[in-house]
Amino acid sequence: MNIDLIKLGQKIKFERVKRNLSQEKLAELASLSVHGLSNIETGKTDIRYTNLLQISKAFDMKICELLDFSL
Repeated sequence: MNIDLIKLGQKIKFERVKRNLSQEKLAELASLSVHGLSNIETGKTDIRYTNLLQISKAFDMKICELLDFSL
């Protein structure tokens, strides 16, 4: 499955902002570095399944909801 990294990053940022979380707080909740999260949000880096799972758990979402790009 090909994932559009830019759309995924936009969705993660959308969900983060909707929840009034800073990048620092989401990175902490998902056990990621702020730099790594920033690269994910901007689509500059591929995302590992484990990181996607950690982010979805931090948002209390299922991965399939996070991959739904119909914002």
